[in-house]
This record gives sequence, C-alpha cells and structure tokens, in this order.
Amino acid sequence: MDTVVAAPPATVSVTLRKLYLLRFAFAAVWAALLFATADTLGPLSTTLLLVYPLFDVAAAVVDVRSAKADGGPVTPLYVNIAISSLTVLALALAATSGIPAVLRVWGAWAVTAGIVQLVAGAVRRHLGGQWPMIVSGAISTLAGLSFVTQAGAEDPSLGSLAGYAFLGGVFFLVSALRLGRGARRPA
Repeated sequence: MDTVVAAPPATVSVTLRKLYLLRFAFAAVWAALLFATADTLGPLSTTLLLVYPLFDVAAAVVDVRSAKADGGPVTPLYVNIAISSLTVLALALAATSGIPAVLRVWGAWAVTAGIVQLVAGAVRRHLGGQWPMIVSGAISTLAGLSFVTQAGAEDPSLGSLAGYAFLGGVFFLVSALRLGRGARRPA
C-alpha cells in the first residue's frame, strides 16, 4: 500500500518564498540605515524604528492571505499582527524617553514575536523551509532579553537592533532558498 502525503499548493510556497526574499531585502537595507544612525535617537532613527514593525504587520497581512487560501493556520499570524501593531505605538512613546526605553520595548517585542515565529514555523513544517524560521524565533527570544539588559548599560546604542534585523533577514533568505529548492523537486 502506498501512502500519499498531500503537498501544499505550490502557490503557498511561491508566495512565502517571495515574501521571505522581500523581508530579507528590507531587513538588509533597514539595518544599514539604522546602523548609520544608531548613536542618536533623532527623526531618521525614530522613523526607522517605527517602520520596521509596520513592515512586519504588512508582511503578516500578506502571509495571512496566503495561509487562508491554503486553509492553513492563521492564528499565529494574527497574533503577530496585533503584537507588531502595539509595538509601533509603544516605540513611538518610548522614543520620547530615549534609547533605553526603546531597547526595552524592542526587547519585549523581540521576545513575544520570536515565540510567535517559532510556533508559526513549527505549525508550518509541512511546507518545508521552516527550520530557519523556528531557529530565528528562538534566537529572537534570546536577543530580546539581551536588548532589555542593554537598556541598563552605561551608553546604550541602537546598533544591536541593526544586527538583529540583519540576522533575521538572513534567516528569511535561507528559508526562501529552502522553499525554492523544495518547489523545484519533482513530485
């Protein structure tokens, strides 16, 4: 008796792959811009700080549409949208108090979003290419704790957020490449 495992529709993997590639490109550019302004909390760095979670919300909305079309799980994505939306508001308030407050808010976001990403990746394992997302979620959770710790440092900087975003982007790139490799395999 042959066992048939239903593969997810190719359009889901293609959509995720494109989304992950876009997220990598965005993270790389964003990290470079933030790193250039990491020592001060001015208008440009504040705008960058608010744009990042807004982009995360937009990406999650695209992801929800793709998951719904496939009948896949959307709850972790909705949780991510809510967390990232609240983070935009919290960062806007934190930016008025200085870099330590921003690091605390970003740290809380990294912890919660990391847990959600880990869960979403685990639920989507059947799509392939999700192990980088699972690992990234775990790293995000740990990095978030380090941001909160950095907030109490003598001379805190936003530079670590740039590194965090770039590393997260690399995980999206790896996941996109793995999804692309899986899509090209013969059935």
